[in-house]
Amino acid sequence: MNHSFETGGTERQFVAVAGALDSSKFRLHVGCIKAAGPLLDGFQDVAHFPVGGSLYQPQSWRMRWRLRQHLRRCNISLAHAFDFYTNLTLIPAARMAGTPVVIGSHRQIGDLLTFAQFRALLIVFSWCDRVVCNSRAAARNLLKHGLSPNKIVVIGNGMPSTAFAASDPALPKFPGRLRVGLIARMNARYKNHSFFLKVAARLCAERRDVEFVLVGDGPLRNELVRQAEDLKIASRVLFLGDRRDIPEVLASLDVSVMPSSSESLSNVILESMAAGVPVVAARVGGNPELVDGDRGLLFSDGDELDLLACLRRFLSDAGLRIEIAKTARQFAQSNFTIESIAKQYQDLYVDLLSNRRTRR
Repeated sequence: MNHSFETGGTERQFVAVAGALDSSKFRLHVGCIKAAGPLLDGFQDVAHFPVGGSLYQPQSWRMRWRLRQHLRRCNISLAHAFDFYTNLTLIPAARMAGTPVVIGSHRQIGDLLTFAQFRALLIVFSWCDRVVCNSRAAARNLLKHGLSPNKIVVIGNGMPSTAFAASDPALPKFPGRLRVGLIARMNARYKNHSFFLKVAARLCAERRDVEFVLVGDGPLRNELVRQAEDLKIASRVLFLGDRRDIPEVLASLDVSVMPSSSESLSNVILESMAAGVPVVAARVGGNPELVDGDRGLLFSDGDELDLLACLRRFLSDAGLRIEIAKTARQFAQSNFTIESIAKQYQDLYVDLLSNRRTRR
């Protein structure tokens, strides 16, 4: 169960894992809180449990009770909540329903949650058989706050085969022109689009051969367009909006930047690696688990001069870009294909179900 089917990293990962599970071994039921988003097209018969504006009001508890009845009616053996909102919705409902195995997910570091939200999350995680974290950094934060290490499993994000395939560039390439891209929804300031544009302005003052590409949409887009105009770099910045052709967009780039100040395991970093595009990322959360000296460059969070130095290094050395991109692509292909990640989920499911039957 996931919150919605928008185009965020968690939503895309939910769809990828659900689609990769072995249908000969599992009978899959998909549920959500909000039946909206372009990724919904890939599913039929999605059970919908709208909790309203608050997870603590009477309507949300009525939905949990209805979800409890749904789990019993469908004879669900294992319930897996995939994001924050469904952790607080599905886990209590599954426990009330007597579902044999209940799994939660922690796909963020936790620093973006309020104190009350994080406490509520720890409480429902204590009711789970396992909590799947998508990075060691996310797991460490739960351990630090007292969750039993026996409950925690780390399973990364999976990339489909299309992410590794050669793609035609979405934007035509021109000799002597380099492109630096940022792929992120424009819905939160911690993703640091504004910071990226300030560094872009510094680079524009130094070089005429670089242009910048922002991929994504959201409520902050108009503000960012105005900022590019105020910085007098509007002619060097392309706003592509929300795109479904990410491999083709990445094929148009020479460098991919992840400036977000909070990341657990970034899909965009993995997609960039799979596409053979070198990555510059903030040294936060799970980013160092993916990006190091051999697989990309890290900069200090919020440090414009540090990011500028990393970009200068990449843009001035084509050989370095090729070498790092090759190493990073091999790393992603060895560890983060959707087939290998789905197998880890399947092994976890089978192991928990087998142990529960044995205990009974």
